[in-house]
Amino acid sequence: KVYIGIGFDIHRLIVKRNLYLGGIKIPFNLGLAGHSDADPVLHAIIDSLLGACKLGDIGNLFSDKNKKYKNIRSTILLKKTIQLIKSKNFHVNNIDINIIAQKPKIKKYSKKMTQTIGRLCEINPNKINIKGKTTEKLGLIGKGKAIASEAITSVTKYD
Repeated sequence: KVYIGIGFDIHRLIVKRNLYLGGIKIPFNLGLAGHSDADPVLHAIIDSLLGACKLGDIGNLFSDKNKKYKNIRSTILLKKTIQLIKSKNFHVNNIDINIIAQKPKIKKYSKKMTQTIGRLCEINPNKINIKGKTTEKLGLIGKGKAIASEAITSVTKYD
């Protein structure tokens, strides 16, 4: 049986913090505020996976009240999520991702992101699509104050 899940995440841009998107460090003068490394791409993927598998959400699984997740790399959280869904006989079919940011431009990093996400999710990178979007300078994202991401994931459950 095939199931679909959707995920969304947004974080505020701040100074003196590294920027992580899609599991990779992006050279940029700002980073994202959050309890973990605040990677909105991986957080959106995690939520889309958990949604497709009917396993709650990221806040449920990796609470920001738990000190052990403070500054943790989201790559570790995604790996744990993949282990969980595999233990319940789910397999990822494909992932479609929007990264919504005025800056930096995403295109030059998308290949490295798809390779990283493919490795973490144990799927071929050609089953991952990443699109960079802007908000045409509208709202917090358009003013360069935040970055958001949304992901939709298809999974198959094997009985």
